[in-house]
Amino acid sequence: MNETIRNDFPILQRTVYGKPLVYLDNAATTQKPRCVVEKITEEYYNVNANIHRGVHFLSQQATEAHEEARRTIQKFINAAKPEEVIFTRGTTESINLVASSFVYEFMSPGDEIIISGMEHHSNIVPWQIQAARYDISVKVIPVNENGELDMDSFANLFTEKTKLVSVTHISNVLGTINPVKEIIRISHAHNIPVLIDGAQAVAHQEVDVQELDADFYAFSGHKIYGPTGIGILYGKEKWLDRMPPYQGGGEMIASVSFEKTKFNDLPFKFEAGTPDYIGSTALAVALNYVTDIGLPEIAAYEDSLLQYATQRLTAIEGMRIFGQSRNKSGVISFLVGNIHHYDMGMLLDRLGIAVRTGHHCAEPLMHLMGVEGTVRASFALYNTTEEIDILTAGIEQVSRMF
Repeated sequence: MNETIRNDFPILQRTVYGKPLVYLDNAATTQKPRCVVEKITEEYYNVNANIHRGVHFLSQQATEAHEEARRTIQKFINAAKPEEVIFTRGTTESINLVASSFVYEFMSPGDEIIISGMEHHSNIVPWQIQAARYDISVKVIPVNENGELDMDSFANLFTEKTKLVSVTHISNVLGTINPVKEIIRISHAHNIPVLIDGAQAVAHQEVDVQELDADFYAFSGHKIYGPTGIGILYGKEKWLDRMPPYQGGGEMIASVSFEKTKFNDLPFKFEAGTPDYIGSTALAVALNYVTDIGLPEIAAYEDSLLQYATQRLTAIEGMRIFGQSRNKSGVISFLVGNIHHYDMGMLLDRLGIAVRTGHHCAEPLMHLMGVEGTVRASFALYNTTEEIDILTAGIEQVSRMF
């Protein structure tokens, strides 16, 4: 990736504590290219009107932009039809939608859901809420010492009570790229649908939901250079048709009387209230930006950053890197000696280096690894080997202080 791409992201030109910003917190959120921010401004200044029901020009124009964004997302993930693309506030709401509606319609007391030991809280807590509400059980795929799923154990978790599998595509802590196609194949052999949490995947590799044969796929706009507050739930039409609405209100109805309400068709059945039509159009711009660069090229470049960073950081005395999967994305979680992750993060920040510290919303995985938290550096298409050199020197400088 070249300097032209970095110039698309104005925030990368700023300084922090008098140092050039080195932004390595991309697994939490990515920075936004100029074209995305300009699209938001353009929409508010020129096309701002509530969509779908308005007969006036601005409403018609905003409606078309919103639905064209849906078609852009359909193409980006290769959904069979635009009706299978549901706009949400992000991955978390997408998973909560499925948890609420799927469990209500398809599960009974004693039934089981399978998740994994490396899940983000957003793919744990929604199922625990439903488990308490409907007396169902949550079973967990073990994680081995390399940070990979134990696939033999996974295959043995299925019973006649299993109704759904929900796993992350890429771990936000370990960087492990899970064999989701194989997970889906095994699950479908038991006639069990699968939800994939793709929050950490869509910005880093091509995702084809039909090729994967995923039943549900969730991701957030802000992790793929788009705005905050907008996300996607892909769902196969056969499931979405049968699931009840997650929320009630405007947009999601065909007709309402005090006696009975008839729900709208897909995708609107799951999109109660005024949608984020500004966010949807800006997300489409972000996806087009990524597509124009090329996801295979992005994946190859980020892998080169990961390999370089792993080589540099491994040479630091006392370095422990968590997650040694053979198939890994651009995330490195680490600790150095007995230095607390918070201390390391705070001191790196003073050098202008932005990393994430803590449990990364994956406390069960931290318990499994026997630590309270880690420092996490995560890479994006605009990062450079020079920034990794700055990170390495920063870690070494902090280490000398202890």
